[in-house]
Amino acid sequence: MPIKNVVVNCTDVQRSIEYYTKFLELRLVGEPTPERAVLDAVTATIELRAVGNGRELSTWVGDDLQKGFRHIGFKVDRLDERAAVLKAAGVEFTLDPLDAEGAVRICFFYDPDGTLLEMIQGDLQYAAVLDEHGVARERALGVPQRPRFDHIAITIDDRERTSAYYAEHHGFSFIGTIEQPHDNRGFSIGYLKGGDTVLEVFTYDVDKTSRAPQLDVAGFAYAELDGNPPTGLGQLVSPNGTTVYVDPDGFAFAVGDHRTSPKV
Repeated sequence: MPIKNVVVNCTDVQRSIEYYTKFLELRLVGEPTPERAVLDAVTATIELRAVGNGRELSTWVGDDLQKGFRHIGFKVDRLDERAAVLKAAGVEFTLDPLDAEGAVRICFFYDPDGTLLEMIQGDLQYAAVLDEHGVARERALGVPQRPRFDHIAITIDDRERTSAYYAEHHGFSFIGTIEQPHDNRGFSIGYLKGGDTVLEVFTYDVDKTSRAPQLDVAGFAYAELDGNPPTGLGQLVSPNGTTVYVDPDGFAFAVGDHRTSPKV
C-alpha cells in the first residue's frame, strides 16, 4: 500500500504552485485556492496548504542526524539539465549533481519555504536485495516522462522496528539496502516499498537528535498512508482537523484514502 499524499505547508500557495509546476512538472488537480492546492506527481499527490508561520519558526534542520522527516525524492530524467534550470532561477542547493552510491545520480535543493527535495536519475543498484519482486516492480516503472514522486526519507533509530511496523500496518516491504562506506557515522539506507512509493530510512551508528512534528509551520507537514489507524502512537490534530499519528522517530502521518487520486 503506497504513500497516497504528501502535505507541504507553504506561506504562499500560488508561489509554490508556480515552483512545483515549473521545475518539477507537477500538474494541478482541480481548482486551487489561496489556502490549498493539490498537485499530481504521478504516483502520489503533493498537497500545498497555506500557513502563516514561515521557515524561520521551524525546528527542522538540514542535518540527517535529526530523526524524522528528511526530504522528498522525485525520480527524473535529464537530471543535470533540470538542475541547471533550477540554479539559473536562483534556487538554493545543498548538494550539486553527483554520482552516488547505488549507481544513481542525485542532487538536493529547497522549495520556496525550505522543504528539502531530491532528484534521482537511474535505477538503484542495491548492496543487498531483500525482496527481488519488489525491486523488479520498482524497475518496471521505467524512466519517467516527467518527474515522479518516489520517496520520503526519514532518519530512524531502529530499522527492524520501523520495517516491522510499516510492513504490518501499512503493507510496506523491505526491498533492499544501500551502504555508505565512506561516511564515518556508520550511515546505511533501507528501502521500504509500498505500491509504487518508498519510505527511505536512514540509520547511523552515532547519536541522533529528536524533533516533535510541527503541523502549523512552513515545510513538510505529514504524509497520508493507506492502512488502518494505528494504536499506541502519539496523535496530533492538523489545522484542518485531520488526525495525525507520530511514530517513535517523530515521522508524522495520517491514515486513510485521500479523496483526490493522482493521474498517470
